[in-house]
Formats: sequence, C-alpha cells, structure tokens
Amino acid sequence: MMASTSTASATAMAGAFAAAGVNKPRGSAACPRVPAGGRQRLSCVVRCDAGPGVPAQMAAMAASVAALEQFKISADRYMKEKSSIAVIGLSIHTAPVEMREKLAVAEELWPRAVAELTNLNHIEEAAVLSTCNRMEIYVVALSWNRGIREIVDWMSMKSGIPAAELREHLFMFRDSDATRHLFEVSSGLDSLVLGEGQILAQVKQVVRSGQNSGGLGKNIDRMFKDAITAGKRVRSETNISCGAVSVSSAAVELALMKLPKSECLSARMLLIGAGKMGRLVAKHLAAKGCKKVVIVNRSVERVDAIREEMQGIEIVYRPLTEMYEAAADADVVFTSTSSESPLFTKEHAEALPPVSGALGGVRLFVDISVPRNVSACVSDVGHARVYNVDDLKEVVEANKEDRLRKAMEAQTIISEELKRFEAWRDSMETVPTIKKLRSYADRVRASELDKCLQKIGEDALTKKMRRSIEQLSTGIVNRLLHGPLQHLRCDGTDNRTLDETLENMHALNRMFGLDTEKAVMEQKIKTKVEKQKTQN
Repeated sequence: MMASTSTASATAMAGAFAAAGVNKPRGSAACPRVPAGGRQRLSCVVRCDAGPGVPAQMAAMAASVAALEQFKISADRYMKEKSSIAVIGLSIHTAPVEMREKLAVAEELWPRAVAELTNLNHIEEAAVLSTCNRMEIYVVALSWNRGIREIVDWMSMKSGIPAAELREHLFMFRDSDATRHLFEVSSGLDSLVLGEGQILAQVKQVVRSGQNSGGLGKNIDRMFKDAITAGKRVRSETNISCGAVSVSSAAVELALMKLPKSECLSARMLLIGAGKMGRLVAKHLAAKGCKKVVIVNRSVERVDAIREEMQGIEIVYRPLTEMYEAAADADVVFTSTSSESPLFTKEHAEALPPVSGALGGVRLFVDISVPRNVSACVSDVGHARVYNVDDLKEVVEANKEDRLRKAMEAQTIISEELKRFEAWRDSMETVPTIKKLRSYADRVRASELDKCLQKIGEDALTKKMRRSIEQLSTGIVNRLLHGPLQHLRCDGTDNRTLDETLENMHALNRMFGLDTEKAVMEQKIKTKVEKQKTQN
C-alpha cells in the first residue's frame, strides 16, 4: 500500500535510529512503508523509572537543561535538515486491546497530553489521536531521533508497560511517510473496517481540540486540515465507503452472528452508553429489524435525541443506577462508555441470571470501548461470552478484498493531497529568510540614516525635514527589496516555481550571510532552554 523510501533516505534513517538508541525494524534496511497488516515495528531501549522523589526530579530537570545546552553547542549537526514530522504509535494492526487501553487518552485530556509532549526537550509541535482502534502521536521534532526517544519514554511511563513489551508493538513513520499515514487514516484506509467514516470525525476533533486549547503548531495544524480534505475527497470521489460498515455496525453484525438465526430479532438488546458509538449501535440494530432497545445512560437527554431520530424502534431509558438490573433482563449487552474501569467483572456476570435456553443459555457482552468496559474474565463464567473490538475482524474479513481494490483509487487522491502539503511546507522555508533579509536591510538603513542625521546636525532639521529623510530611506529600501522578496514568495502549487524560489532563498542567504537555518535552529533551542529553566 506504501512506497519504500529511497536509498539515501534509508541511510539517513538507519543512522538516526542508531543515534536514538532505536533498532531498525526487522526485515527492512530502508524502513519501508508496509501494508497495515504488517506494519513496521519499532524496537527501542526505553527506561521507565518509578516515581522519583523531589531530589531526583530536580536532578532530572537539571539534566534536561544540560541536554538542551549540549544540543545547542552541537546544533550545526542538525542544520542540513528541517525539523521532521513524525508519527509514533500503535493500532489495532500492531497491538492488542489490552495494550491499547493502557495508552488510551480520553478526548478531554488531549490538550494536556499535547502540553506534556511539547514540554519535552526536542518536540516543537504535537497532536494526539486516540480512538478505540489506535493511539498515535504526531510531532514536529527539532531532532527526530532524540524526539522519538523522549516520546517513547513518555508513552512507557504513562502506560506502565515494560519497555520490552511496548517496543514490539510500536510503529513509526517520518516526514512524507508520516503525512501519508495520517491521510490514509483520515480516509479510512487504515481502519479495521476499510472506508469507515467515524475516523474522519475523530481527525476533525483533533483540530477542534487544538484550536480551543491553542496546542497545535502551524505544521501539525495544516497537516491535519489537509488530511481532512483528503478524507473528504476520497469519500466523495471514490466508492470506498459504499457498503462500508463502522465499528458499531460490525459490533451489531457480530452479535447477530453469534445468536441463533431464529432468535436474532427477538433477543433482548441492552445498550450501555448513548454517545456517538452507542447511537450508531442503536441505528444499526434498528436497520436490522430490532424493535426494542433498552439504553442505560447517565442522563436522559441523549437517549431522547436517539428516540427522536429513530422512530421505527422502541427506545427505553434506564438510569445508570439501574444498569445491573437492566443487564439481568438482557440477552445481549453492548457497552460503549468512556469509563476508565470495567463496568462488568466476573462477579457481576456470575450474579446475573442465565438467559433463555433458546439462545443457548449464553449472555453476550459486545464491548466496543477502549479502555474496555467488560473484563475479559467475564468469559470464564459459563453462561457469558465477551467480544471486544479486536474480535470484529471476523466480521470485516469477508468484504475486505473488495474494498482493498477500491483503496487503490484512493491512493491517487492521497498522493495529490500529500504533494500539495509538502509543497506548502517547502514554501514555508523561505519565511525566515524573508524576515532576516528585511531585518538586515532595516538595520543598514537605520545605521546609515543615523550617520546622515549626525552630519547634518539636529538643529538644522525641522520635524518635517527629518520625517521626509526617514521616508526617503524607507522608500529606497522597500524598492530595492521588492524584487528579491517577490522571488522568495510562492504558494507551493507549482513545483518549478517552488524549486526556483528555494534556489533564490539559498542564494540570498549566501550573498547576505544571513545563515538563516542555523539562526532558526538556535532560536528554537534557546526557547526550549529558557522554558526548561522557567519550569525549574
């Protein structure tokens, strides 16, 4: 599904992996992109220390500042490449639900996670995309190899997962591969259910969350917005979503598959949680011919909204305090809440009465929450079976081949949007040169103007004369800069023009000794050092 990186890129990536203390993914020297079912894995050496005391924390802060100061001294090593975009994470393709739930970040906590990530020494920008099927961190890193090490360390400490276990399930992509991955995620190409639409809404929510908290930087913000554009185009210009199912509809399909065919429509259905996923479960149950669904939720308002939307099915509301009583009256229990701890344990399941013999005497729990709402040990109870999001693969495998053919059409659109984003990012390289050239010209103008005014003498000039001389000097500088600055501006849509613009940028940097790239990097490092000192 992905193209491999070039040989030159392979050499650079291999060196960076080594510098970061990260082993190359097995089976590929070039770290090529691979289909979702066989993602490259990230092997890394991560230390996960138990909670340090105050002296240890102070020592860690001092070490952070020292590391940045050392980075500043060796900044010349990083001048050859612009800051890298990277994605590191795990998904349903690489990690079981038991691991994903430990790393899951609730939507309302995304801004805090972004703040923690951007406080890391080598991370400029960050975004978190956490769903039931994936937990991915997108960053712009000053030094991508060091940045990756910091992110993996953060993930390990957050989850408490031993490094040896975590490293076997992580994937990592850089620059154009990272961007392409996000575009494919937004388009539904990386989903468990190929072409499903809910992930596009979740990508949109990352942008909204960032706008509300001010947490997204310009590169990550633009990348996610372009990913939304790609996702919309794929769905409107291809038929990949035609007949596609969501996680919620796959959960309904799975439940019906496990019930005796003669009892499918008569089985008593209980839905716990009336959020987006729960609403879709109710919708698909109605579409399958189910006539009644009991919904347990904290408040009645969301249930009333579902009732108004779905007129052809009886919706019965039960408050959260009556959850176990409602479960006792249900044959199938769907759970879709944001609870951090299980709602049903083995003890709860044992206390529930058995279901009808016509249904095999087994109560089904279909849990589509991450973290999970139903403990896996519930399946140890003789009259209960538990299915989670990882079990939905059984449903989607049947129509996967057809949608894979449709996915090939989507890649053309994704490549077009990827090219547009990378052109925009390349065009942004000229902004520091424009600022430095303007600043340089203004300093020369101010210096020469000051010499001129001193020669004439302050007493010989009226305010009007002084203002006229200043305007003259400003006008001359503006006229002289107009041509060079025009040749540093382009919208990135034309590759030929973009190449010429970047050549002009490098030429002006040489002619005026602007040393823009080093100055930009040093400023970024200085900002990080000062931030760390302030926090200390």
